[in-house]
Amino acid sequence: MKPTDDLKVFITNRDSICDECGENLGRKAWIILTRDKGALCLSCADLDHLIFLSPGNAALTRRAHKHSTLTAVVLKWSQSRKRYERQGLLIEEAALEKAEKECLADEEVRVRRQKREAERREEIDLQYIRDFAQRVRQLFPSCPLGREVAIAEHACLKYSGRVGRTATAKSLEENAIRIAVIAHIRHVETPYDRLLAKGYDRRNARARVEEKVDETLSKWEH
Repeated sequence: MKPTDDLKVFITNRDSICDECGENLGRKAWIILTRDKGALCLSCADLDHLIFLSPGNAALTRRAHKHSTLTAVVLKWSQSRKRYERQGLLIEEAALEKAEKECLADEEVRVRRQKREAERREEIDLQYIRDFAQRVRQLFPSCPLGREVAIAEHACLKYSGRVGRTATAKSLEENAIRIAVIAHIRHVETPYDRLLAKGYDRRNARARVEEKVDETLSKWEH
């Protein structure tokens, strides 16, 4: 079983010499401190086969750490904060490769899931529009062919705040369907939009086309 405490590797901020091989390591050397031999270079400490994993990907770091039999925390002294700060991990290359494959698999799974959910949402919306259109045709059997689809697509447009997005409409209640049909008639079968363009407010414009709306609605219902 792997020890709970990782080895600690320090990045020096002054010239260092390995106390075992005697090599001058210079500044910013990576060393490990031992009680009996003092400062050792990574080669003498038998850690030079490990590779450095910088921080930034928590999942990758966590998995690589789990898979690596031997690990070491890399620390560097912060002069401003007066403390050692973690720079990353030294881990076995095979552990990193395994962790990278797992994270890649996660990403692929995530992308597939997102695609599947998007397709499902699209299917649900398309089915909803079909159901909405069918309900329009049931309630207004004499409306021109194809208008039921146009009404449904307009009323159910995502994020539109239109009547088709309401809970009442989603249950395909008659009143909500009727509101959507009236809105369609108002815009398509009457001069309502032209009145608005001329400066009429909505109340006055609606009043002017109300008779035409009622007449068309009655015709479509029979």
